[in-house]
Amino acid sequence: MKPRVEIEFCTACRFTPRAGWLAQELLFTFGEDLGEVALVPSTGGVFEVRCDGTTLWSRKSDGRQPDAKELKQRLRDHIDPGRSLGHSDR
Repeated sequence: MKPRVEIEFCTACRFTPRAGWLAQELLFTFGEDLGEVALVPSTGGVFEVRCDGTTLWSRKSDGRQPDAKELKQRLRDHIDPGRSLGHSDR
C-alpha cells in the first residue's frame, strides 16, 4: 500500500495557498510513489503534515511552516531513505 500524506492547515490564517502549493510539490517529486495527498482544512493556526499517521512537520513544534525542500527531505526519510532528491539534497 502506498503512503498517504495529509496536510492539515488553518483556513482562518489563510494557509490554504501554501498547503496547496506543498501538496503540488510533493506530488511532482514523489508522483506515483504516493497513494494520496489530502488537504485537511482546519482552524486554530494549525499547519501539520503527516504521513500514514506520523507527523513529519508541525508548525507548533517546529515554530514555522516548512519550505518545500525540508518537507521533501522529511517525507523521503520516512518513506524511502535511500532515495536521492537531486537538487533538494544540496
